[in-house]
Amino acid sequence: MSAKPLNSALLHYLGLAGILLLGAILRFWQLDLKPLWPDEIITALFSLGHSYLDVPLNEVFPLSRLPQILTLQPAASCPQIAQTIASESVHPPLFFCLMHGWLGWLNLGAGSLAWEVRTLPALIGVGAIAATYDLSRVAFSPAAGLMAAAVMAVSPFAVYLSQEARHYTLPMLLVILALSGLTRVLQAQSPQHTSRPGYRPSAHWLTWLGWMVVNSVGFYVHYFFLLAFVAQVVTLLGLMWQAPQTPPRTWMAAGLAITAIVLSYLPWLPTLVSHFGRPETEWLTLSSNRWSDSIAPLYQLLAGWVIMAIALPVENQPLWLTIPAGLVMIAFSGWLVRQILPGIKQLWRNSQTHLPTLTLLSFTVCVLLQFFVLVYIFGKDITIAPRYNFTYYPSICALLGAALVSIPSPFYRRLKTGWGRLRGSPRRVQASVVLVGILSCLFVVNDLAFQKPFAPRQVAKDISQEPLPLAVMVGYDSYQDVALGLSYAVELHNQHLGRQSSAKVAVAFFKQSRGSQPWTLPSLAQSFTRELPLNLWVISPQHQQSDYPQRLTLSDQSSISRTQTCTLAFNQYHQAFGVPYQLYHCQPKL
Repeated sequence: MSAKPLNSALLHYLGLAGILLLGAILRFWQLDLKPLWPDEIITALFSLGHSYLDVPLNEVFPLSRLPQILTLQPAASCPQIAQTIASESVHPPLFFCLMHGWLGWLNLGAGSLAWEVRTLPALIGVGAIAATYDLSRVAFSPAAGLMAAAVMAVSPFAVYLSQEARHYTLPMLLVILALSGLTRVLQAQSPQHTSRPGYRPSAHWLTWLGWMVVNSVGFYVHYFFLLAFVAQVVTLLGLMWQAPQTPPRTWMAAGLAITAIVLSYLPWLPTLVSHFGRPETEWLTLSSNRWSDSIAPLYQLLAGWVIMAIALPVENQPLWLTIPAGLVMIAFSGWLVRQILPGIKQLWRNSQTHLPTLTLLSFTVCVLLQFFVLVYIFGKDITIAPRYNFTYYPSICALLGAALVSIPSPFYRRLKTGWGRLRGSPRRVQASVVLVGILSCLFVVNDLAFQKPFAPRQVAKDISQEPLPLAVMVGYDSYQDVALGLSYAVELHNQHLGRQSSAKVAVAFFKQSRGSQPWTLPSLAQSFTRELPLNLWVISPQHQQSDYPQRLTLSDQSSISRTQTCTLAFNQYHQAFGVPYQLYHCQPKL
């Protein structure tokens, strides 16, 4: 082997190593900066081996007790976790079982809870970069593999998913592996592949086996993986039907593989059916009050595509910043589409890349069609949460990487002016995509983009501004409300930890249905002895500002002298993502 190919290969893999390192830095940088929001609290609770039954409800407990509630239960088994999730959540169990094992392997307590529960998704996110390289390398070329890996590494969307203590990076990794297997299976049917000197049918069957295993596991990680599986099946059967001569053994292999995958879903299928009607999914219900509600999924989908490549500070920012940032995001997205279209056309026309291009495009379109079926037929607007785009983002990433290295040279030569060439130079286009991605990731990791829902940090900050002693009462009508209250309590504990004052803060969850009157609160005096006066915050997701009474009486049946009267504090009503919280000043009743 000559020195030139050897040096070229060395540079290639050094480039891949650099991309992986960059992706790891972006994913682990300030991993615990953002507060844990309710969905991440759910992950922590179940992964630690707990259930909602372990959370003290309808009683008052000191905030200092919170770490005891969120401690790892090493004896908890995967079947126990699965049983808890089946009855208290609407998710499959595998990710939570893996997280439980991961937390047991980590030295739990060495870092913050946020860091501990986010490390596994971040690590899997780094693995997704390597898997994206393999997918695009197999489908297109090693150069396309590097570019696709770079796109995945600096994608603000991918970094956001990697810094979520949720089951998004794992199914995304499985989608990448499944697409890689699908690409290999389809390429193996081409005459160019089967006529190669080193072709081995045994390797072909191993590819089928790997594809089966990945698609079987994916269902037990996230239900929306089913969208990716259906899209793969449609793509596989469609391209096999379109092929001029598909051998019978390939049809038999496809039939056996698909049947085996479907059979592997059967043990959990009754649980999936029972989860369909759970109240935890009501937030996805498509509103039909106005005509604008019907078109909202369309622009939400477009917005989800934009933030795959660029994310600037547009959340909770002043208009003078939000409007220009939004316009820049739209302009950059339009520019990027214009740059990659010639590359997509080139991939389509090239006989060597036509099949993988068709495969990935078909897969993407099939997933999007299922999105619209869920939205407009079943009334579940999954476009409202961009995180669910993990189901097809790997195919977008692979196509984008391949297109960026495949734009034909005549396209650039048509740009006569120096400014046009500056904008259109292939390396400058690739560098621009990477640099904009890195800048966007900096906003993500510093909590300026993809901010956590329900604003736990802001709520805890508002509550902490009042002098001690403090009490926080959280009304709940469902387990989702309990998770919301726990997210506020965890952040409140983090803010009071440095002052060692969490023992002077009381927390309670009280049953409160929507529109229920009168308000019934557990007695602070009976359950938590303290000196008055007391600042009481009441968080009730089921109510509006007008529902909060002017006075609350917390009576202690064991001692009339401990009866407390709480008066509403005007100008101390707040809202965070529609969740109201109101301050009361409590005094002893004379």
